[in-house]
Amino acid sequence: MAKLGFIGLGIMGIPMAGHLIKAGNEVYLHTRSEISKELLDIGGIACKNACEVGKNADIIFIMVPNTNHVYDVLFGKDGISNGISKGKYIVDMSTISPIDTKEFAKKINDLGCEYLDAPVSGGDVGAKNATLSIMVGANEEAFETVKPYFEIMGQNITLVGKNGDGQIAKLANNIIVALNIEAVSEALVFASKAGANPQKVKDALMGGFATSKVLDIHGQKMIDRTFEPGFKVELHQKDLNLALDNAQKLGVALPNTANTMQLYNSCIADGEGQKDHSSLVKSIEKLSNFEIQK
Repeated sequence: MAKLGFIGLGIMGIPMAGHLIKAGNEVYLHTRSEISKELLDIGGIACKNACEVGKNADIIFIMVPNTNHVYDVLFGKDGISNGISKGKYIVDMSTISPIDTKEFAKKINDLGCEYLDAPVSGGDVGAKNATLSIMVGANEEAFETVKPYFEIMGQNITLVGKNGDGQIAKLANNIIVALNIEAVSEALVFASKAGANPQKVKDALMGGFATSKVLDIHGQKMIDRTFEPGFKVELHQKDLNLALDNAQKLGVALPNTANTMQLYNSCIADGEGQKDHSSLVKSIEKLSNFEIQK
């Protein structure tokens, strides 16, 4: 039984931490809001702050929304860095800036600890089913040490490269997902406005070259008008902003990413920031003055 920590118990963090607890580990928990009773009932141990988690756990997982949140968890007044001792492992599973990730890793390394950036893909469904894809930036020894715990939470686990490379892979992932959501939105609005049954169109496309998880899962949400968040619009917007910011520094053109970012901006302006990222379809519908009809 390992002594683990998990900080950030939201839509993704609750099931991920739950899998670690159910696997028989001693898991110390902290989050900004109240810790889920379901985690405490199965043996999770509540901590008053990140520092306390750092003192008790040997491997600490972080799953929070943004770069500044990770910084606060690591280096804030009650942050992990004030509680850890040499030889521990810090695993950031959030999606944040690759540049800042490298700086965070250096500071943690200077304290005698290992740092892994390990963002995930698969959304709340993947978190609940322990089928997440995990993209890791770390040295090989640290990766092999933490890998058994990654395997409790996910299935496709890849050591991409050094610190920061996991975050780069995740931003690439979210560029692809965002553009797929935009493409599915356009296709289903087009099909419905042209008079075809969008459900039948979607079913037909699932058997061809256009098939994808986005078409399958998010396309169905668009048709059924079910936009409860698996991954929020505001978080995907944040990730595209990170991608565009890094692309500017690299001198890389991401024209369709920029366009999709504007559609997410429109969603947020319309009060959809807390909805599922598949609600991008509403921006296409407003531009078309037409809503998908079942």
